[in-house]
Amino acid sequence: MKLVVEADGGSRGNPGPAGYGAVVLDAGGRQVLAEVYDGLGTATNNVAEYRGLIAGLAAALQLGATEVEARLDSKLVVEQMSGRWKVKHPGLQLLVDEARDLVRQFDSVTFGWIPRKDNARADALANRAMDGESNPTPDPSAAAGPEPRPAPPERSASTGGSGDSGIAGTDSSAAAAAWTGQAGTPVRMILLRHGQTELSVERRYSGHGDPELTDIGQKQAAAAARALAARLAKQGVTPAAVLSSPLRRARQTAAAVAEATGADLQVRDRLIETDFGGWEGLSFAEARERDPELHGRWLGSADVEPPGGESFRVVGERVDAERRRIIEDFPGATVIVVSHVTPIKMLIRDALGSGDEVLYRMHLDLACTSVADFYPDGGASVRLVNDTSYLD
Repeated sequence: MKLVVEADGGSRGNPGPAGYGAVVLDAGGRQVLAEVYDGLGTATNNVAEYRGLIAGLAAALQLGATEVEARLDSKLVVEQMSGRWKVKHPGLQLLVDEARDLVRQFDSVTFGWIPRKDNARADALANRAMDGESNPTPDPSAAAGPEPRPAPPERSASTGGSGDSGIAGTDSSAAAAAWTGQAGTPVRMILLRHGQTELSVERRYSGHGDPELTDIGQKQAAAAARALAARLAKQGVTPAAVLSSPLRRARQTAAAVAEATGADLQVRDRLIETDFGGWEGLSFAEARERDPELHGRWLGSADVEPPGGESFRVVGERVDAERRRIIEDFPGATVIVVSHVTPIKMLIRDALGSGDEVLYRMHLDLACTSVADFYPDGGASVRLVNDTSYLD
């Protein structure tokens, strides 16, 4: 299925308050299928332009696109993504790599420049983002222009930007508790996905295999560590511990965070990624070709196991046991949990009180940060999902 992505980004000050917007349309470019937009805090125009492209590609992928025609009014992004211009700024290289990782998941992606006047839809969304509005996930209903709903006194989920970014701050926790009815002081879990590995570059199943971080992955880990340390220090919060999966890619990421924050590093075996069994190291297409019937059932049920591996249901049970252990070990504290896509999704799912469907609909980038508060009375509040603003 071919879809069209129109993307844009902007910064008021360059650098200054920044945001991105992207629209996904049908192949004819007429029907709007999804709109995504969000603020980026302080960033440059080029960073915002790339963030718009990345968000648009991710939205198209989630809508099932196999081919994409990307239209942008940034000559720089179009020429760099087409391979005609070199990427000279090191700060943009991570974003270029992230965009190219997404491109590899399609059969075909073309990039074309359009005048700014022809990119009005994405430009309007980027300006809404810079004005403080947010719709960071591909929600088709947003395209229909529903009436805005009143926001609660304290948002329970965020995707980055200025302020405390949901990382720390007892006042905001108290406000959330008052709004949602929870009692007591929560355990705040800052959930950090590990940085890039060779398998993640190639979009291959990476479970109990133990690859190291790439050079880019090490830079991602360092950037995340610096950002977390700065945000926590600004709020006067000292993390009680950095808890890591036993796999090297997570331990390397966690070590950078522990050094930056001064917190003790503890390895927790139950934070390990899913065991993908016989699909370990295979691409999505290779796994589907090898076991077409099983692969199809696995995509539709958390109870189905890969060949010789473990089901998401089993992963969820051990992650839930670890969550309860963390709450018991660190009552009322802030901890940084460094893990993988599936365990982090499980923790967010449990905090949301949602079903298994969210596991297949949620996207988490490499080295992204999410935050959830878990209250002693059993309640929870998701405060941040998939923040990568520090990777700019």
